Amino acid sequence: MSSASVVNDANFDAEVLKANTPVLVDFWAPWCGPCRAVAPTVEAISNEFAGRVKVVKLNTAESGEVAMKSAATPIPTLMVFKGGEMVERVLGNRPKADLVAIVSRHL
Repeated sequence: MSSASVVNDANFDAEVLKANTPVLVDFWAPWCGPCRAVAPTVEAISNEFAGRVKVVKLNTAESGEVAMKSAATPIPTLMVFKGGEMVERVLGNRPKADLVAIVSRHL
């Protein structure tokens, strides 16, 4: 079972923009091969930063409104939000070390 939470159009503001900790959002879709490839890395980040960073997944096929507002294209797109603002964007599948460094910058 994934330790990353699932967010959607209805709860994105409450779960991401109003979060008390930095949030890593994985914008993905089930048909996207690179999205499936980055999923284990996102899961590892979720476990490694548990309690310090919230990690969530947003299925762009089901929650297109937030994806469009966030300009989450192409997918996979990973974004770090802090204090209700997007502070960093990563496109595509990246090595775990890159994502650890990115997330660590926003602690």
